[in-house]
Amino acid sequence: MWAQISDNNPYSRFGIGELNNTNFSHLQQMGDLGASYADPYHINIVNPATLANLRTAAFDVGLFTEYSTLSDGNQESTSFNGNLAYLSLAFPLKNPVNELFDRIESDFSHGMAFTIMPHSTVGYNIRSTENIDSIGSVVRDFTGSGGTYKFLFSNGFKYKNFSAGINLGYLFGKIRNERSVEFSDIFNVFGVDYENNYSVKGFLWNLGLHYSLVLNQKEIDQKKGVPSKVFNFGLYGNSATRFSTSSNVENFIVNELTGSLDTVEILQDNLGNGKLPAELGLGATYFKGNKWALGVNYSITFWNKYRNDANPETLTNANKLSLGGYFRPNYKSFDKYFERVMYRFGAYYNNDPRSVNAEQLNNYGVTFGFGMPFVYQKKISHANIGFNIGKKGGNTPIRETFYRLTFGFTFNDDEWFIKRKYY
Repeated sequence: MWAQISDNNPYSRFGIGELNNTNFSHLQQMGDLGASYADPYHINIVNPATLANLRTAAFDVGLFTEYSTLSDGNQESTSFNGNLAYLSLAFPLKNPVNELFDRIESDFSHGMAFTIMPHSTVGYNIRSTENIDSIGSVVRDFTGSGGTYKFLFSNGFKYKNFSAGINLGYLFGKIRNERSVEFSDIFNVFGVDYENNYSVKGFLWNLGLHYSLVLNQKEIDQKKGVPSKVFNFGLYGNSATRFSTSSNVENFIVNELTGSLDTVEILQDNLGNGKLPAELGLGATYFKGNKWALGVNYSITFWNKYRNDANPETLTNANKLSLGGYFRPNYKSFDKYFERVMYRFGAYYNNDPRSVNAEQLNNYGVTFGFGMPFVYQKKISHANIGFNIGKKGGNTPIRETFYRLTFGFTFNDDEWFIKRKYY
């Protein structure tokens, strides 16, 4: 029977936990199009090159809540949790309003962002009971908590239709894993407790490239108001990155009736190292003016190179394929609000790096949501409300079905770095 806690994900026992989605809410609603998607108002740190497309300053805050069900075919356990997903501030280093006032048009632009968000989360509480011949009842408990966080400093540079960018980050956090075995029919009550607490520190980085191909540039130059037809192509990636660990290990034998405690092992401040995997992602998105967009994204992460001295294990390479886009009836509509709303949709499938009984986990789901413009302090900003319905581990003994609701609020300001002129 699984104990019920606020966040109970047995698969977070593997690696450094359940990895957080680096795509912000508006991208998650489209199945995760982080490689190639860019617009003037929203932040995309998956591919830092897209930051150069920002036309206004943007402050983005994301939250989520999730209801999930774990099942092994005979028993079920439900959990409900939520948390802050990210905080990010981004802005163009050159304000387009200044260029409008100065009546100049520059081929170069530069965007910058600061972001803090969870990198991984550990949270599980699992109990199994079985009767073994000649031993009797054996109860096993597995619990874990904690996680890691990252702070990112991002820059994107654009010249004409080509962009390049870089994320530089710092990874930190603490993880606790504990397991115990109780033999209730041997010497009355007898148990073994093992606990491993370790901290993680390291640096992160990734590079991104982005190119916009305008298919009808001549038509746009000849006639104002013609909707653009644009293909965006994106590529991002990083090599394996190292991190350091400091762990405390305690191992005890316990007699619950007498309270006696025998120490088997204690290790304090045991230093180690680890390696996070290299990743490569690419994608393409087609935009028809401000009316609709459709894109595809593929990524592969080389988890077979993962290493962690504090919690050794073997993982498998993972890949993910996603499709998505949006439709907006009429962004210029004055009297019909819901014609200005972005209706987003997407789907994804990926092989997870974790395996159970030699079966690699597979995850799949559908996403949809709404990009709802609103006026805040006389500026157009956006509320992004999305849904993710998916299944994890459909081919393994423990299957998870989840329903996730995401909230993203992007506050825009086009007066950032504006030059005041007096005559």
